Amino acid sequence: MKSKLFTITRLSLGLLFIIFGTNGFLNFIPMPTPTPEAAEFLGALFKTGFIFPVIKSIEILVGLSLLANRFVSLALVTITPILTVITLHNFILDPNGIPLTLLIIGMFSTLVYRNKQNYQQLISAKSI
Repeated sequence: MKSKLFTITRLSLGLLFIIFGTNGFLNFIPMPTPTPEAAEFLGALFKTGFIFPVIKSIEILVGLSLLANRFVSLALVTITPILTVITLHNFILDPNGIPLTLLIIGMFSTLVYRNKQNYQQLISAKSI
């Protein structure tokens, strides 16, 4: 039963990353109007001309990795800074996104827990 839960979580999170990553390029899901502060932050990302496409490309690659069940631990490490910014963005600048953010963080945390043995060296105080 646990194995199915982790598989469903992995596939669901992978799909979410692919959908939202692709939406960053194709705009097929209308985005709600952000708060003025959030709009300013997102506008700065767009203005750079490269940060937003890089973030969305990483989301798509992580989603594909999760769907294919390949390099899952690496994918989760790679997406961590992006999830951190998304979480801070929603909790500080645009609270309307908090429910979806909590769902994604819950799924992410479940998968990190499932693969916790793969992170032992990363959190080790001493190098071998």
